[in-house]
Amino acid sequence: MISHRLIESVARSTAHRDRDDLDISIARLLLEFLHAKSVVIYRLLNDHDVVRVARRVAVTRGQDEIGSEEMRELSKLKALAAVPAWCECVAEKQGVEYLGEAGESRCVYPIESDLGAVALLDVEPRRTLRDRDQALINGILRIVKNHLALLDYGECDTLTGLQNRKTFETSFDKVRSRTAKDVIAPESSWLGIVDIDKFKSINDNYGHLFGDEVLLLVARLMKQNFRGADQLFRFGGEEFVAILDRASAGGAEIAFERLRANIEAHAFPQVGRVTISLGYTRIGAQDAPGSCVERADAALYYAKHHGRNNIRYYDALIAGGELKPLQERADDIELF
Repeated sequence: MISHRLIESVARSTAHRDRDDLDISIARLLLEFLHAKSVVIYRLLNDHDVVRVARRVAVTRGQDEIGSEEMRELSKLKALAAVPAWCECVAEKQGVEYLGEAGESRCVYPIESDLGAVALLDVEPRRTLRDRDQALINGILRIVKNHLALLDYGECDTLTGLQNRKTFETSFDKVRSRTAKDVIAPESSWLGIVDIDKFKSINDNYGHLFGDEVLLLVARLMKQNFRGADQLFRFGGEEFVAILDRASAGGAEIAFERLRANIEAHAFPQVGRVTISLGYTRIGAQDAPGSCVERADAALYYAKHHGRNNIRYYDALIAGGELKPLQERADDIELF
């Protein structure tokens, strides 16, 4: 009977395509079948050279899931290195028992994808976990790893590893929803479109192999430039999209300008100097994804036709009379 219920629970969990929903489902499943006091899932986020830990879901007996931690300021999140057991868990790729801050017994396990550890599963058991409990956890985590690999295959660009265009609208809607809920001292979220300058000439002069290497290195520089909570996409060809999840206007400008400068300063093998143009806009609480992309694209178009190798902010161009406002659409345009 238990085996049947377990199989049904695993089947329901792996039916999820949304990673937040998958986290909640896995946490609930393990809480039930381990009879644990609590199950917490943390995401691992890169904050430049520091790996930080953000609680995404926590479930306890008699309570629904607890909301995720804010990720607007990654520097305020706990570093992975702050908890030695967490570091050991990631380094050794296996479960580790340790004492929590209140002296309670806990067990932490790495949640892995093909790219390595992406999250932590932290369990507070009611009793010492038995061999069969450990086998259950490790078996579930192997299934999760396989499921994440399938999600990555469908959602990630095969060359750069960034999210692909299919995932954009879902990600955009989540950011917009969070923006609408920020009623106390809200910070905006931002969408930027990045285009590699004269990319066709790179392919023509050096060949597509070096062109692909440029795309790969630009994607890598983008990952290094932005916070782990920001989202990066390859839209196709030499065009990329970055969503900055909650930042000040000054912070967004600094982040986008830093990316431009870092790419210009990077020595690309064989090709040498590569530059980008970038247009960006604020994500409004009522924005449709297509309208937001249109505004950023208009700013990008302006940047491309005014010297390239520069960034342009749509609202500033409108305020300065350099662009005419785009007509707002009652219905969103079709992106795909």
